[in-house]
Amino acid sequence: MNLLESYNHLVYRRYSPRQFAEKAITQQTLAEVMEAVRHAPSSFNEQPWRFVYALKSDQSNYQTLLSCLNEKNQAWANQAPVLMLGVAKKAFSANQNPNRHAWYDTGAAVGMMTLKATALDVFVHQMAGFDAVKAREVLQIPQEYEPVVMIAMGYLEEESKPDKPRRPLDEIAFTGGWKG
Repeated sequence: MNLLESYNHLVYRRYSPRQFAEKAITQQTLAEVMEAVRHAPSSFNEQPWRFVYALKSDQSNYQTLLSCLNEKNQAWANQAPVLMLGVAKKAFSANQNPNRHAWYDTGAAVGMMTLKATALDVFVHQMAGFDAVKAREVLQIPQEYEPVVMIAMGYLEEESKPDKPRRPLDEIAFTGGWKG
């Protein structure tokens, strides 16, 4: 398989499962996934993202992260071997000016995380359904950072990708001007 075929395989294989196998993710695998995050692009190479995570084997910290999710997400995410919160630093380090690209850059980092995880047969489910105020409080996140996304990560129970329709290209990419 050439590089393009490998990339396409990862992109088209990726999805956000709500069921995970009872197989632990090792620290080494998690480190490989997070290494991809370090190489994500960001405005002025600020790398404004930070991640707080817990392995399911660390029940105290895992339960703290789980408690930040809304009830609907808690119901299925509690089986994931890893829970994680992604946050973005709101200002540039060099001059403390607002970094309006911080959320975008954090999303790019999670995208890199997702591709690397998929290459390792680990799947990522990103969630907006969480209490950012509670996360800030229980995880002691400084005010200069903003909670952005919760993530459940794990191996698949079984390979069954649901058919979720994707928008056609002509609805998301326009030549020469807005056509939406």
